[in-house]
Amino acid sequence: MPPVLDPVASVALPHARDVEVTMLLVSRGHRYEGRPADGATPADEEELRDRIELRAGLGIVGDRYFAARAHVHASVTLIGLAGLEAVGRELGVSIDPAATRRNVFLRGVDVEALRGEPFALDSGDGPVLFRGYRPANPCAWMDTEVAPGAFRAMRGRGGVRCDPESDGVLTLGHAVLRTAHPVPAG
Repeated sequence: MPPVLDPVASVALPHARDVEVTMLLVSRGHRYEGRPADGATPADEEELRDRIELRAGLGIVGDRYFAARAHVHASVTLIGLAGLEAVGRELGVSIDPAATRRNVFLRGVDVEALRGEPFALDSGDGPVLFRGYRPANPCAWMDTEVAPGAFRAMRGRGGVRCDPESDGVLTLGHAVLRTAHPVPAG
């Protein structure tokens, strides 16, 4: 029998940073469909979670993008709270982070620096390996659901779309982010 390879151990991630997972969002359905002026579709269940399960190459179990071919390399979105708080200050409003519809909300790291990089998050149940791909660009819905002007203000701060490259679990609270290169605090 061939040895079982640990995908997290197979990637050199020597840089560790303490971060906080402040919010986890899983949505079975698309809530921002149609015209933004018509408003979001109501949630049919609680979307905020204390814990999420991830599957390598598929995404978050129970989420609308799980195993969706159209969302290859974009099944999970991470966003940094520091960037959202800066958007709120610029616009003079308090922002509900959940309105951005991202999945994993982090404090303590510049999430935008994870684009194109392998990284792992460990919130106590073992590391989950990810690869950051493209920016999670804001859409016109941000102006109606987050705050007027958020669509433009969130450019470059909308987070990163990524894929899990290992199975695992993330929970709210303290976590350790491991990266191949140092990333700035956020």
